[in-house]
Amino acid sequence: MKRLMNKQQTGFTLVEAMVSLVVLAVGMLGIAALYIESMRSGQMSVSYTNAVTLAADMADRIRANAQGRLSYVGNGVGNGTAGANSNCVNGVADCTPAQMASDDLFWWYEDAKNLLPVGRSASVAVAPVPPVDQYTITVSWPERGQQAGPVSYVLTFSL
Repeated sequence: MKRLMNKQQTGFTLVEAMVSLVVLAVGMLGIAALYIESMRSGQMSVSYTNAVTLAADMADRIRANAQGRLSYVGNGVGNGTAGANSNCVNGVADCTPAQMASDDLFWWYEDAKNLLPVGRSASVAVAPVPPVDQYTITVSWPERGQQAGPVSYVLTFSL
């Protein structure tokens, strides 16, 4: 008995199905790479926003403590007289302007530790040049995928 072959075949062949799967897989890999890059960019923008906020916060602290403004020098790690051991209790208790500056640096760096990734640094430099003092606040942090070194935000202002 002879079988009749239908010349108008409908449906897909196995080769066509495999080609469509390969095209779909390449497209999905592209979407996955785009998703990873958007996550990296999002994290970098959060870190940058936190650095801007930290620098502006320290600038406001310096402006608020006009008498102790030359005491705001250093990397913000504080010392034994800063923070909980200080005479300053969140800026409310009696303390000298220099103690207030030390306390501000301590708490500012604590905020930097909480907001920025490990490996960060935060510092304040003062160039006293009469009639004004120039302040440079630098916040740096490492970013994943950055081979050239840490990312930095620098805020410079004069009082």
